Amino acid sequence: MQVDADLHIHSRYSKAVSKSMTIPNLAENARFKGLGIVGTGDILNPKWEEELLKYTKKVDDGTYERSGVRFILTAEVEDSRRVHHLLIFPSVDAVREMREILRKHSSDIETEGRPHLGLSAAEIAEIANDLGVLIGPAHAFTPWTSLYKEYDSLKDAYDGAEIQFLELGLSADSEMADRIKAHHRLTYLSNSDAHSPMPHRLGREFNRFEVKEPTFEEIRKAILKRGGRKIVLNAGLNPRLGKYHRTACSRCYTQYSLGEAKAFKWKCPRCGGRIKKGVRDRILELADTGERPKDRPPYLHLAPLAEIISMVIDKGVETKAVRLIWERFLREFGSEIKVLVDVPVQELAKIHEDVARAIWAHRNGKLIVIPGGGGKYGEIRLPEEIRSARIDELESVEVSLPPEEKPKQRSITEFVRGAR
Repeated sequence: MQVDADLHIHSRYSKAVSKSMTIPNLAENARFKGLGIVGTGDILNPKWEEELLKYTKKVDDGTYERSGVRFILTAEVEDSRRVHHLLIFPSVDAVREMREILRKHSSDIETEGRPHLGLSAAEIAEIANDLGVLIGPAHAFTPWTSLYKEYDSLKDAYDGAEIQFLELGLSADSEMADRIKAHHRLTYLSNSDAHSPMPHRLGREFNRFEVKEPTFEEIRKAILKRGGRKIVLNAGLNPRLGKYHRTACSRCYTQYSLGEAKAFKWKCPRCGGRIKKGVRDRILELADTGERPKDRPPYLHLAPLAEIISMVIDKGVETKAVRLIWERFLREFGSEIKVLVDVPVQELAKIHEDVARAIWAHRNGKLIVIPGGGGKYGEIRLPEEIRSARIDELESVEVSLPPEEKPKQRSITEFVRGAR
C-alpha cells in the first residue's frame, strides 16, 4: 500500500506554535489533507506524550491512531551549536529512556516542545543509535538552526555517528540536495515542520511511502530501504517558494547575489538589516557533483490548495472566505491531495471555475513564482492569459514565462500520467 506521511510538526508546547496544535485537531486536518501518517512532534515533552496517549489508541509500540490517522512518535531537538535534529522513535519506552538520558543535559526538556541540549550532534546521534531511534538533520540547509549553517559536511557534524536520513526543508528539493555527493546514500524526507494545523501548513510537504501497513516498523524499513519498502515520492513546495531560498535581507527582504552580499559584508545597504545566505547559494557553495543516485524517488512540487485559492480570490490565506472554498472542495472530493493532483479540472470547475483554472495552471507548471528569501515566503501568481481563458480552452493557451520560471521537473499532469 501507499501512504502519505508528514513526519515533522510541532505541538502547542513549542514556542511560536498555534495553541490549536492538539491531537484531535491534527487528526481531523490530516484526514482532510489526505495524510495517513503524521509525526507527533515534541514527544519528548511529557505533557504532549500524556495528551497523545489520552486521545489515541495504541496500534503497536511505535504507532497510535485517531480517526483513521496514524501517529508516529517524533521530536526535534537543538544541539549545543543550535543545530536541529529530527528523531523518530520505535516506542514510548524509547522516548522515556531518551528523555531520562537527556534530562541531565537540558534545562527545558520538561517544559519545551523542542528542547535545547548541551550535547553535540555526534553525541545525540550516538544516544539515538543506541536506543534504536532514527535520526537525521532537520531542514538541513536553512540559514538558521541547520546543519549546513554551522558545518560544511555531514562528517564535520556527526563525526562518524550514523544517521539514517536528511530532511530537505521548504527551500530545497531532491535535485538541489543531490548536488552534494555525500547525500546520495541517504533517504530524503520532505516534511512540513508545521506550527499550525491550518491547511496551508500541515502537510504542505509530505512523503509517499510504499509499505505493507502504516506503522513505525514499516516506515523504519522504508527509510532504511529494506524489504522492498521505500519512499516512492517526495512532495512539497517549489523551493523558490521557501522563505530562505534566495540570499536576502532579513528585515526588508531585498534580495542579493552572493557576491553582492559579501561585498556589503552581510549588511543591507537599504535598511541596515542582516543579510541571510539563501539555501540555493549555500548548496552551490558545497556542490561537488552533477550526478544523481538512480534510486532517488521523484520530487513533486505542490503549493497548498489554500494558497492557490487565496491567490485567485485575492483574500488572506487564513480568512473565512478562503476556508469556505477550501471546505467545499474537500467535502466534494475527500482530500486536498486528490484536488491538487487527481480530480479532472472539469469536475473542479463545478465547485469554483476560477480556482479550477489556477489548479490547472499549477498542475502544468504555468504559475509565476516570485522567489522567497530572508524569512519571507515566495509568492505564486496566475498569468492573465489563464485567468481569462475558458476551462475548455486551457490546453491551447500560450503562456510566456521567463526562463527561470520554466519548470525543470515534469509537471504534475505529466507525473500522474507517467504513474498510470
